[in-house]
Amino acid sequence: MLKIYIYILIMASVTYLIRMLPIVLIRRQIKNRFLKSFLYYVPYVTLSVMTFPAIIEATQSPVSGAIALIVGVVLAWFGAGLFKVAIASCSVVFIVEFVMMYLI
Repeated sequence: MLKIYIYILIMASVTYLIRMLPIVLIRRQIKNRFLKSFLYYVPYVTLSVMTFPAIIEATQSPVSGAIALIVGVVLAWFGAGLFKVAIASCSVVFIVEFVMMYLI
């Protein structure tokens, strides 16, 4: 029972340090252009790293997830909104899995 409290204390400490250290260590505005651009893209990269594997693994077959991902990226590249991309990607997964079910 004591182990769980130790685990929770360590987790809370690490979480607190991650949030507290930038505030304490960086007191003035960041002027380095490379560092600013790097920090600008960190949230997007983090979201992508968490989202892309889930897109592939959330379907019954990775092929339908990959095809839906490609369709979604192409539609977004050409300016389609979030709702259209989501509907098209879901439809592609449905169609590809339906076709695969009857071909196999």
